[in-house]
Amino acid sequence: MVPFTKVHACGNDFLIVTEEAAKGRDWAELTRKLCSRNTGVGADGIEFFAWTGPHSARIRLHNADGSMAEISGNGTRCVAAWMAASLHATPGGELRIETDAGPRVCHVNTIDTSAGYTVEVTTGMGVPIYSPRTVTMPAGVQVPGVAVSTGNPHFVIVVNNPAFAVDGQAWQSVGQQICSLPEFPYQTNVEFLRIVSPSAIEIRIFERGVGPTTSSGTGSSAAATAALALHGCRSPLTVVAPGGAQTVVWEGPETELQLTGPATLIARGEAWA
Repeated sequence: MVPFTKVHACGNDFLIVTEEAAKGRDWAELTRKLCSRNTGVGADGIEFFAWTGPHSARIRLHNADGSMAEISGNGTRCVAAWMAASLHATPGGELRIETDAGPRVCHVNTIDTSAGYTVEVTTGMGVPIYSPRTVTMPAGVQVPGVAVSTGNPHFVIVVNNPAFAVDGQAWQSVGQQICSLPEFPYQTNVEFLRIVSPSAIEIRIFERGVGPTTSSGTGSSAAATAALALHGCRSPLTVVAPGGAQTVVWEGPETELQLTGPATLIARGEAWA
């Protein structure tokens, strides 16, 4: 039996499994089994967790298909919420989480126990790196966008229609095609960005190793980077995904981006695996 905790951030759901509980197991195989929506617990990925200090931890992320990823912003926030619950933390606390994209400091803003356990967390997401780029899809259609690194790779496409379509194609199809282009040897996450106002954007997300998702912390950060740096938006910026809204504060190049959003504990249990 493998004990787990299930947590979601704007519908982007993760299982937290301690390294001790997963000891001796193939983590990729375990992730595929537990994350299956129909035959497992169901999740977008597993954060494998180990305490490194009283208020610090190390995590390693596997996507639902078993592949490894450097970081998930929402997954990191989910871990922070779980740590807060485990430590009986209070608002104002600070948690340090080491990821494969480097350390992330999470600030506990509020804790709501009125209907479960929800924590609002502000996470330092590092200094984003971005550059305009055009890619060519397999059928020859050229798609301009912005390549952004928020510790993991993203390609952000600006659209001007409520369906988020690109060249008449559904965003899900375009995302799948771009994700696996040869110029992205480790694949890429793809975000579709629609500017609602100078202080708000709406996005859709195709996540490598998962597919379409309701939310993404690093994806929200990447889309906000493109909107703020190149499309006239201003900070703080509200980023609305199908699963809910997050807030990005970023003062521009060479400064760290801050991401704020909720994470909610769903369930604890044990799985046959």
